[in-house]
Amino acid sequence: MRRLRRGAAAALLGAVALTLTACGGAATGDAAAQQGYIAGDGATTVVAPEDRVPAPQLRGTTLDGADFDLAALRGKVVVLNVWASWCPPCRAEAPMLEVLASGLRPEGVEFVGVDTRDGDGTAARAFVENVGLSYPNVVDPDGVLLLAFRDTLPPQAVPSTLVLDRQGRIAARVIGPTTEPRLRALITAVLDEAA
Repeated sequence: MRRLRRGAAAALLGAVALTLTACGGAATGDAAAQQGYIAGDGATTVVAPEDRVPAPQLRGTTLDGADFDLAALRGKVVVLNVWASWCPPCRAEAPMLEVLASGLRPEGVEFVGVDTRDGDGTAARAFVENVGLSYPNVVDPDGVLLLAFRDTLPPQAVPSTLVLDRQGRIAARVIGPTTEPRLRALITAVLDEAA
């Protein structure tokens, strides 16, 4: 019986720890928006070309009201970054993402943001304007768009970053915030692959 109590206590402590690691500091005060999202530790997964699977269909509307279809970017290396305005690591890495996006665009690299669980988009639009993000940011207010990735290499935290090869396959994933050297190396490796 004592073992069962210890096991239950350990499970409860684990659940509490998991809850505490959720990306916090909601700018909008919307704690419900954060529910179910965990801050990653920056763990990186690289997938060999022969083991890659296609990214799922991703269609939606951007924060500025334009239609978006990920399939239209086939033939380019795509960096897909999942973020939210209430996420402190997202705010920290966003300027670096913009620098990379601007610098690598001439080499055939396109960045796309997926703004998740940000309510009506007011805070997200302010975030994009404050950082000066020049790439499209698709709105996913309830996380439904991200569910399409569940059978591939899903972005399991906010932030998360996926690198897609020219064939639209997932080549790499970073769970949690990333750094400029790490992300540049992942992108360069995919760019250097035969087209």
